[in-house]
Amino acid sequence: MPHSAARLTGVRAGLEWDFHKAAEGAGVGLLSDFTDKPIKHNPVFVLVLGLCPTLAVTTSLKNGVAMAAAATAVLVCANVLISLVRRFIPNPIRIACYIVIIAGFVTMVEIVMKAVAPAAINQALGIFIPLIVVNCIILGRAEAFASRHGALSSLMDALGIGLGYLGALVLISVIREVLGAGTLWGYRLTPITVAGRTLVPEYQPANVLVMAPGAFLVIGLLFGLFY
Repeated sequence: MPHSAARLTGVRAGLEWDFHKAAEGAGVGLLSDFTDKPIKHNPVFVLVLGLCPTLAVTTSLKNGVAMAAAATAVLVCANVLISLVRRFIPNPIRIACYIVIIAGFVTMVEIVMKAVAPAAINQALGIFIPLIVVNCIILGRAEAFASRHGALSSLMDALGIGLGYLGALVLISVIREVLGAGTLWGYRLTPITVAGRTLVPEYQPANVLVMAPGAFLVIGLLFGLFY
């Protein structure tokens, strides 16, 4: 009996150790699902996805942040729901089902944005909010990750990808707005005067940077920098 009790105690201790190690491994996995995505799997500079809205809306920082927020909201909701229902979706029609799910969340986001966002933001983003339905970032994460992982992992993946997308849009928007319009978040940066003395004179912005050719020029230079 003492030997049996000792054996049971050892088995229990071993199971508890395995459970704790599994929990630690799951925690590390969830953390890496989030932390690896903004840099190592950046949707713009590494995966090279969603370039159409990236080029179109980054004329100002406000537009870039609004677009990233809308796309991230859709990505988070779609990833979680697709991961929950993935076992019930027939494989041959999975892409069509993903698009229907994404379209539902895009409609919700568009309605919310029209209700709460400034009219100028809605006008600037225009058709690019409805086009989130076919954004390769959203559909790509649904197919590559959410359809193969649980809800929590899919949530962390979406947050990480969304953060990376926000970072990319902010970087491009700041460069284009500051150098192309001489403003940041709509506020003019120059001239800077202190006690009647001009410390930084007003400069003539390079207007081409807020035009279509400027978008390709900036993102091309950034690709060269990252690669």
